[in-house]
Amino acid sequence: MRVAVFSTKSYDEAFLREANQGPAHELVFLEPRLNRDTAALASGCEAVCAFVNDDLSADVLTELAQRGVRLIALRSAGFNHVDLRAAARLGLTVARVPGYSPYSVAEHCAALILSLNRKVHRAYNRVREHNFALSGLLGFDLHGRTVGVIGTGKIGQCFTRIMTGFGCRVLAYDPYPAQAARDAGAEYTSLEDLLAQSHIIALHCPLTPETFHLIDRERIDLMRPGAMLVNTSRGALIDTSAVIDGLKSGRIGYLGLDVYEEEVDLFFEDLSDRVIDDDVFARLATFPNVLITGHQAFFTAEALENIAATTIANLTAFQDGAAGPNLVTLDDL
Repeated sequence: MRVAVFSTKSYDEAFLREANQGPAHELVFLEPRLNRDTAALASGCEAVCAFVNDDLSADVLTELAQRGVRLIALRSAGFNHVDLRAAARLGLTVARVPGYSPYSVAEHCAALILSLNRKVHRAYNRVREHNFALSGLLGFDLHGRTVGVIGTGKIGQCFTRIMTGFGCRVLAYDPYPAQAARDAGAEYTSLEDLLAQSHIIALHCPLTPETFHLIDRERIDLMRPGAMLVNTSRGALIDTSAVIDGLKSGRIGYLGLDVYEEEVDLFFEDLSDRVIDDDVFARLATFPNVLITGHQAFFTAEALENIAATTIANLTAFQDGAAGPNLVTLDDL
């Protein structure tokens, strides 16, 4: 099957080629992101392979369907960027990679927490300038602190085990509690109680209409003063403007982000020789208690191997007429 692979980086191509033994499919690697202007590049392909910041809105899906595309193979677990209703109307099948490596994201979240707490990023820059003063680098023991986990799927469960390993008390909120999270040491409570009690709050839930701006001004006001907020899930889970106000007031004492609400024009690209015209992002970057990484939490060799293998398996299942275990349907909304 001929497949247009959009948003291709060198590592995507390397791992997908390795997984595509035979080769099983004809992969056409394309650097541009998928959007209405680039959809024509999929002409002659039965499938497109898309990443998290590709545009899969109704207009783009219509263009793809008109050009003969029948399958949307996502290289991600999340599917909030896909108009599933339009896909169903157009007869397009959508498949995803639901569990590539929960450890990669959970461990990166822990890394952000440790770096923010012990000011590792600031200390690194100081030492490079031969400044060995400790003033301003004071942290706190994680042991005995309360950590709030919002979303207790596989990533949330892995993160819970990491935090209990540090000796933290873990509070959890999820509309669908999981026994595995309880077994890992989580205590379920209400969202309001979690926000009020937690020294550290970590977001591990999907982006849905219900979770859009889950962390807004009202919920920031419920947090204990100086709380740490970390988001390695989806940028729009937090209202960025409200979070900036929370940082200015001191209600939020630390902020760790691997995702950003308007990241589509920033992340995954080298913009080091350009001026960033996103004033909100620029404001975030001025705070000394903010640490931002560019959507790299998933970025481990194991995760990329699993993403590539599952993507190829999804393509093969569709080609063979099998439903496959990773289809996304309207029932998932």
